[in-house]
Amino acid sequence: MDFGLVLQTDPPASRVVSLMKRAERNGFTHGWTFDSAVLWQEPFVIYSQILANTEKLTVGPMVTNPGTRTWEVTASTFATLNDMFGNRTVCGIGRGDSAMRVAGRKPNTLARISDAMKVIRSLARGEEADLGGTVVRFPWVKPGARLPVWMAAYGPKALKMTGEEADGFILQLADLYLTQYMVKAVKDAARAAGRNPDDVTICVAAPAYVTADDSPEALAHAREQCRWFGGMVGNHVADLVSKYGEHSAQVPEELTDYIKAREGYDYSHHGRSGNPDTRFVPDEIVDRFCLIGPVEAHIEKLNALRELGVDQFAVYDMHDAQETVIDAYGNKVIPAVSA
Repeated sequence: MDFGLVLQTDPPASRVVSLMKRAERNGFTHGWTFDSAVLWQEPFVIYSQILANTEKLTVGPMVTNPGTRTWEVTASTFATLNDMFGNRTVCGIGRGDSAMRVAGRKPNTLARISDAMKVIRSLARGEEADLGGTVVRFPWVKPGARLPVWMAAYGPKALKMTGEEADGFILQLADLYLTQYMVKAVKDAARAAGRNPDDVTICVAAPAYVTADDSPEALAHAREQCRWFGGMVGNHVADLVSKYGEHSAQVPEELTDYIKAREGYDYSHHGRSGNPDTRFVPDEIVDRFCLIGPVEAHIEKLNALRELGVDQFAVYDMHDAQETVIDAYGNKVIPAVSA
């Protein structure tokens, strides 16, 4: 299993770079960031510094979207970084929850994501792509250039499209039942489309908080530091409920039940510990969706995720113990899971 680190691009950018360097030293293979132009600094500028200051780390957004940049600009940015640093990027893509809504626009449709994935992947590889009637190609892309495109998904149509078209699947929660359910949906769709399901990389992303012990006090603090995540996921779940209804056979109630007490969401607190809009998230959801507790609890859950076909676990590191978690994973968790 590979390990990734996920950060927001809060200033100063030097701290983001420093944490990514620390992650690589501790055995992490991927460095991810949020991509929401209004809320945080521009990630692709910072990727250049991360890549320059690390040796092997692969970087990318978790996730970009096809609405805030034109597709040829996104592709050119990835291709430029790959030309400079040697195919060390990955394009995570999704509907654009915060990026679009904060700018007063609706998240992108699945059809738009599908078209964008094809264009971005092709152009970054040096191939031709049709930009709505105009066929273009980057003449400067060297042979051997590549860009894997991983899609974030929760709903049935998005899971199906991920299996049919994407190089990887990003699942932003670590609940074992839902992971099994959604990984199966993606793999089944890949198989039905004539693809080898093993060609779709599975990445689970969720907060991890390592405690010194499993005392009620330690676990309570960890839950408060990670409760924001249930609220972030709840934005996507609310969209699914709006589309499919509260009780739909197409969306498991294990995913939708907990948002009944949700009363709105202020993106100014998005992805941050202490988010006041996430009080509705119960402890049970924090425990299911995140990895909290002593090292042994993390190892146990990660091994279970690997048995479900997960190829990478990406640690959301937005809490008051960023360095501690990176080091604990490097010293104890990653060696144990790798062994």
